[in-house]
Amino acid sequence: MKDAYTNPRFFLAMTAMLAMAAALVQAQGTRVGFYARTCPRAESIVRSTVQSHFRSNPNIAPGLLRMHFHDCFVQGCDASILNDGPNTEKTAPPNRLLRGYEVIDDAKTQLEAACPGVVSCADILTLAARDSVFLTRGINWAVPTGRRDGRVSLASDTTILPGFRESIDSQKQKFAAFGLNTQDLVALVGGHTIGTSACQLFSYRLYNFTNGGPDPTINSAFVPQLQALCPQNGDGSRRIDLDTGSGNRFDTSFFANLRNGRGILESDQKLWTDPSTRTFVQRFLGERGSRPLNFNLEFARSMVKMSNIGVKTGTNGEIRRICSAIN
Repeated sequence: MKDAYTNPRFFLAMTAMLAMAAALVQAQGTRVGFYARTCPRAESIVRSTVQSHFRSNPNIAPGLLRMHFHDCFVQGCDASILNDGPNTEKTAPPNRLLRGYEVIDDAKTQLEAACPGVVSCADILTLAARDSVFLTRGINWAVPTGRRDGRVSLASDTTILPGFRESIDSQKQKFAAFGLNTQDLVALVGGHTIGTSACQLFSYRLYNFTNGGPDPTINSAFVPQLQALCPQNGDGSRRIDLDTGSGNRFDTSFFANLRNGRGILESDQKLWTDPSTRTFVQRFLGERGSRPLNFNLEFARSMVKMSNIGVKTGTNGEIRRICSAIN
């Protein structure tokens, strides 16, 4: 991967690919440099805020990345996940363990001081997700901005989010509903290369999964290690790296772990056991006989697509002065 960053062809390919993606989403009302005149320091303020919080707590990076994904899949990328209040998206089970809300609030406070009423919470979250990838040694890409904030936030709408036990067919259907294909699915789930999972979300795979034993898709040599970390009837809130051995770095190690039967979430490991998604895992790993794909580049491309799901622009939505405004 390091060689790719120093290869001129890589930069040419990246520039062309992201230019096409930017052109595609421009028709939807967002564009790169949306705040160039109205709030020139918008992106730098967001990045410096994320950097500041990241220095004291690196766990906010995967938290912000997950938050953006969860936001976009429910009501579109409109920051509705940030809304406080009873029965909002924030209160739903899939979102209760998310981290990083304070980072968005901090960035919003600074942006309101610099450019009152200009920068949306939806754009702050989108930029913060990009910056989180970059801070964990992943790719940096141009983010189209110009989103406005949504007014509707309902916990009941979060059922659309893919679950940790979900089949690949079901995951593909949910992604396809938003114009995301199988490659996008594998690339975006590859974001699990950073961050952790609570034991309660996967420990069922370790005990009495089938015939009294563990999930057979887990590498048998890996099972004792996971059982030691998440003992039966132990602390379900204990957190374990989703990418064993490389949980703080944005790289392809996550896919290598899936190939080796060391995926943590059942839904993640299925990316390898299902032939339709295994092909893309192999391509991201550059396996011999496959047509290699650059994971960082394809992740950025898929993020641009995802971050324009159901965006509100123009007169739709609003610019919230407080991102956690009660619904």
